[in-house]
Amino acid sequence: MTTIENGSGTRGIRELAGKRAVVTGGSRGIGAAIVRQLLDAGAEVLTTARSATSTVPEGASFVAADVQTRAGAEALALAAQEKLGAVDILVHNAGGAKPYKGALAIPDEAWQEALNLNFLAAVRLDALLAPGMRGRGSGAIVHISSAAVPTVAPPFLHYATAKAALENYSRGLAAELAPSGIRVNTVSPGRTATPGGEATREQWALLTEGPGQDNTAPPLGRDGLPDDIANAVLFLTTERAGWLTGSNIVVDGGEFPRG
Repeated sequence: MTTIENGSGTRGIRELAGKRAVVTGGSRGIGAAIVRQLLDAGAEVLTTARSATSTVPEGASFVAADVQTRAGAEALALAAQEKLGAVDILVHNAGGAKPYKGALAIPDEAWQEALNLNFLAAVRLDALLAPGMRGRGSGAIVHISSAAVPTVAPPFLHYATAKAALENYSRGLAAELAPSGIRVNTVSPGRTATPGGEATREQWALLTEGPGQDNTAPPLGRDGLPDDIANAVLFLTTERAGWLTGSNIVVDGGEFPRG
């Protein structure tokens, strides 16, 4: 851990100096906020999206790869080896799905796409990169799920099902990797103000006949911001969370109470 002087003359801690991080889906929204915060904390960061983009946070390396596919995961793992040498931090942020009229209207291909992007992408990339962490005896893996998983809204049942699988897998992986010094945790965002989130909510509104999604503000009085989610992710990647694994931090302003 090193410190630097910032512009105001106060001292800031670069907790992740010397760490190497991979973040999927880091070109906008929550992913971009995660990349920026990891960079600010001193990490070297490689991020990815399906195609080349000009919106990657300054200072991060980028590779175009579709992590929905095994070939895309392998391409990202190879790029990580070439650009970073090794990976200490892995954040699975890529995810999403389009809504349908109801659960029975979700076609087979949408189910498969949801599973590939929101669940199997993490499984594949973990399998490629976690062995290196195990060999070094340390590492931090963070999976991004959704605070809405327990509500299982029918238009997003494919998405919620994939994220529920991700949460269960994350707990199991945490138990397996803990003896090797690798921590695996989950962050579950609530409604967050991002371009992708807004587009999805607009699609849902067009599908809804009568009462649909609840658009009232969460109990804390506002929608989440990308940095609200990135704050939790950053914490989980640092030594401040050194005795935390197999956990799910719900960051939703109280929107989805869990008993």
